[in-house]
Amino acid sequence: MTLAVARVLREFLSDPAQPRYGYELMSCTKFPSGKLYPVLTRLVNAGWLVREREDIDAVKAGRPPRYFYRLTEEGAAGAERELSGLSEQLAPPRHRPSPLLPDWVRA
Repeated sequence: MTLAVARVLREFLSDPAQPRYGYELMSCTKFPSGKLYPVLTRLVNAGWLVREREDIDAVKAGRPPRYFYRLTEEGAAGAERELSGLSEQLAPPRHRPSPLLPDWVRA
């Protein structure tokens, strides 16, 4: 898992039921489109995100339809698992006294 993927997944996990669109995700992650959209495509291809096109009248809305992304059940579980594992890997090592030291030093 790359740092970019982890940051995108963290955004989705902040509100797992909320569909997100690209510009919103670019604002949250500070990633340019050239970095964000490959990550989104990778997560869609892995089955962790679903991509859905907004059903609007572009003329009435005055803008093109957006594509929304949302976490799948599998994606939410996988993201939780992967981010938890990443967090454990980044945690400082626990201090364990050497068994070779005398008791008075370990206390």
